[in-house]
Order: sequence, then structure tokens, then C-alpha cells
Amino acid sequence: MVTQAIETLRSAFPSTDTPTEPVVGDMCLVSTSENRYFHNPIDVYSTHEVAEVMSLIETINARVQSESLYAAGYLAYEAATAFDSALVTHPPAREPVLWFGLYKDYASTLPEPSAQAVDISQWTPSVSRGEFDIAIDRIRNYIAAGDTYQVNYTFPMYADFCGSPYAWFRQLCDAQRADYCTYLNTGSHVIMSASPELFFRLDGTRLTTMPMKGTIARGPTLASDHAQRDRLSNSQKDRAENIMIVDLVRNDMGRISETGTVRVESRFNAAKFDTLWQMTSTITSETHAEIPEVFKALFPSGSITGAPKIRTTQIIRELEPQPRGAYCGAIGYWGPDHQAEFNVAIRTATLNVEEEKLVYSVGAGITWDSSSEAEYAECLLKAEVVSRPKPQFDLLESLLWDGDYFLLERHLTRLNQSAEYFGFAFEESVVRAALTGVTDRIESDALKVRLLLSRNGNLATETTPIIPTDTCSITLAREPVDQDDVFLYHKTTHRSIYDSALDKAETDDVVLWNTRGEITESTRANVVIKRNGIWTTPPVPSGLLAGTYRAQLLDDGSIQEGIITKGDFVSADEVCLINSVRRWIPVNLLHSDSVPGR
Repeated sequence: MVTQAIETLRSAFPSTDTPTEPVVGDMCLVSTSENRYFHNPIDVYSTHEVAEVMSLIETINARVQSESLYAAGYLAYEAATAFDSALVTHPPAREPVLWFGLYKDYASTLPEPSAQAVDISQWTPSVSRGEFDIAIDRIRNYIAAGDTYQVNYTFPMYADFCGSPYAWFRQLCDAQRADYCTYLNTGSHVIMSASPELFFRLDGTRLTTMPMKGTIARGPTLASDHAQRDRLSNSQKDRAENIMIVDLVRNDMGRISETGTVRVESRFNAAKFDTLWQMTSTITSETHAEIPEVFKALFPSGSITGAPKIRTTQIIRELEPQPRGAYCGAIGYWGPDHQAEFNVAIRTATLNVEEEKLVYSVGAGITWDSSSEAEYAECLLKAEVVSRPKPQFDLLESLLWDGDYFLLERHLTRLNQSAEYFGFAFEESVVRAALTGVTDRIESDALKVRLLLSRNGNLATETTPIIPTDTCSITLAREPVDQDDVFLYHKTTHRSIYDSALDKAETDDVVLWNTRGEITESTRANVVIKRNGIWTTPPVPSGLLAGTYRAQLLDDGSIQEGIITKGDFVSADEVCLINSVRRWIPVNLLHSDSVPGR
């Protein structure tokens, strides 16, 4: 039965004044370039019945065109059967299979999230590693039998949720930095998507799709990150996966496009996100199709089914024991004059409001060459955006002013590289001007100048006097650091690793070590040890910040790189700390008789 709970929803709406957070019936579309906020719908169309989907879309489209309205909402993955009965899915999930509000207009300014704390329990995957391996083996059997070329196998993860879903959504957007983020409050459920993938965009007669297939983890430094990007771009396996999906989408688009207009504009582009690189291709065509026809031809996206689409959806139905819901569906809007934009609803979480239960699904495209271990790791990588969210932070440089800025060019280069890595706005001329402005006010001979750069390019500076010290007491950290933690490789205001180590020590500084038992750095400086007359410092891959003074000493041959174990460290002839503000810092190593793991 069609659920048009318009009056019920209206009773939940406040006045037409913009609320502090989105309320029931509101939808936000967030991107790095433009935002849309749909508020206070004049009507809502919703259903749990697949059989009603097509007629509802036609009804909605008729009103959009005749009344110059905007329709914003979503189609669940299980709506596929409405467009082609051969596309087999589970019965719909508990949330509606279709939900669209009709709006007179939209705002370009989003509501600000509240300061309400968000608490999410540990995520629990619905499948074990063993169950995942069994599913992959079955897919390989289907591929060997010629049933399919590729299957997008997915599974949900579950967590308890408490707090503001909109605040969590905005954190998700900030972490993912994706172009197709959406937030929708239907009343019973809140759907939050940080999707990086465009399902389709319609601009007049111009139809654009950007299927995404191929994934690799980001490297921790700019150089290693670029190497990972190039590795993905040149991966024959990932290219083959991408080609399969591009061909599928081209065929789907050809059903509604003018003859000869379907064109692959670009292939194998590497798109950067918070934790990973993904391979995308762009396909365009000319079409006079209306939105119902576009959905009938394209939905669901081939990138989240596999190829061929019909047989592969049957395999997905067999291997995945639950409906996908909004995940792998499409979320977006369309308006008058053939304007529309929908995402592929990946990186998408659904909150059951009454039960305070959150579900977030992940998946991987499985081909004959797929490794179960690698594909499972890819799923965990895609989950990091919710399981290991990045904090808010600024980039940071600490410079010595002593009549001039010491190693200024090295500091600017490092800041520029970190800005590129994290996607911060950086204008070197503006930074130089800010530093010059500081020196115009300096009366002291020697100062530490702290420069902070925010994501949007705003700058702040602080100055502190340098107090001479004869020596520094140090000890080894009690616990290892994870050498894969990206924040070890960049100087930022996110210093929880360093602060935690210092809190547990009774010394001036603490020397860190990684899970391999290798010395990395101290909480404030790089480490050098002297053995047999040679000064050695740990290599960057051990998990440390490449200090500017360290780089200077390496270039002039004063020190060399080499792995330093904890045993090497405590038995060294001499130990020093080095940084660009204090240069060489003599140390006293304390408590070496209780070195962890010695």
C-alpha cells in the first residue's frame, strides 16, 4: 500500500524558518563544491511495496514538471525489481523501498550540526572471515561456470548509536570529502551517505555517469601516496574490473540515448579520498528520456551488482542473506528542466531511530583473479571512514626565528606536501606574508614561531620565547605506536598519540617505537644514536615525521638513516634528539632497565 504520510509528517515540521538541524522530511545534499538543503516538503511519497515504485516515480515526475517542484529522496536497492522483474532481490528492508519529498525550492546553506556528543559502539560485521571466504569461493565457482564475470559481494556491520545523527553525518562528510554526500530524515529512519560515486547526472539532454571500480589504500606520505595512486592506475586487475562495469553502463545508457552519442570521456582516473584511492571512468550521452525512463534503464548501477547484471543479481540474492536497503540504491534529487543528480549509495549508513541501531555496509567486486584475503582487507579499508574516523585538525609548523627563519624553505615544502595530502587550501605567498608579518613585530633575538593552517586555508601564528636547557630526560614509551597511522607522518594539531605517551611518563620527553620494535621518534623531535662514531636516525617508514633539521643533516652527511631497534637504542654510545627549533638536544636516558620488550 502507498504510504503518503503527509499530514503526519507535517505535524512534525516546525515553521518554515530554517531549523538548527534537519527535521523529519528534510534532506541535505553535501559536496565539496555546492550544497542543497531541501526543507519542509509540501508532499511526501513513500512505499514499502516494490509493485508501487514505478507508478509513484511517474506520479512524482509529473508533478515535478507540471508544478516546477523538486523531488528529493531515495530508491532502495530492492527497487530494482520494479524496473525489470528479471533483477532478483530480497523483499525490501524495514525502511521504505522508495521515499521522496516534493519541495518548492532548496537552500544553498546547510543547517549547522549541534554540539551534542555522538557515541557509537564497536562495529560488528554480519559475516565472519570464514563465511566471507566461503562466499568468495562460491563466486569463483560461478565465474568458472560462465554464469558471471564479476560479483559485487557486500555485507552489513552493526552498531548501537546515541546522539545527533546529523552531527555524525557532518563528521562523516568531513572525513570522506566526497562529492555526493546525502542526509535524509524519513522519521523512522535516518539515511546518511558519504558516497564518492555519481550514479547519474542529467543536465538538459546531457546524461553523465561515473562508475567506480578499483580500490587501493592511500600511502602515509605524499610520495608513497602518489606511488599507490600510480599502482592503482596501472593495475591490470583493477582496469579489467573497471572495463567490465564501463561496458555494462554503456549498454544501459544506450537504451535511452540518441544513437551514436554514448561516449567514454575518460578511463581509469584515480580519485583521492580520506583512506583510499578509487578508479573511476566517465561516460556521457545525449538523451530525451524522462526520469522514470532513466531509472528503468540504469537502476541499479552496474558497479554495485557486477556483470552481467541480471544473472549476477540472482547470485547476490543467493549469497547475501539480507536486503541491502538504501545501501547500493540511489539517493538524490531531480527538478524541472531535466535537472537531476543521484549518487550510488555506497559508504552509506542507515539509523533505525526508535531502536538506535546503525547499519553500515561494505563490499568488494569479486572476479576470478580476486584474492579472498585482499578483498576482505578492501572491505575493512572501506569501513575505516566509520570505524576509524579522522579528527578535526590543523596543519602545523614550528619555526626558529633567529634574525631569519631557520630552514624556511624546507618548512614550506613540508607544509605544502601535507596540505596536498589532506586536501587543505595552501597559498605559499599568503603563508610567507603571514610569517613576514610576525617578524615585523618581533623584538626578541630568538623565538619559536608556531604556524597553523586550517583546511580552508586560514592561518594563525603564535610566538614563544626559547628557554635554554642543558639536557632532556627521556624514556621509552610503554606501548608501541602503529606505523600505519598517517598522523605520525605529518605535523598536525592532532597529537593524541604523543600526549598519551607523555601522560604515562615522568620524564621530559618519551621516545616512541612501533609494532615491529623499531625506534621512531620522540614526542617533540627526531632521534639520533651514535654507535662506532656514526650518528644514525630511523627511516621514515618506521613511522615518524620527516623533520626539517633531520633532512638538513642527512643532506650534509652528518647523519645517516638506518633501522634502530630498542636494543640498539638503549645500548647506544650516545643519544640525542634533533629538531629545527633547538637543533641538537643532549639527553639522559632513564629507566632503561625496564624497557618494554627489551
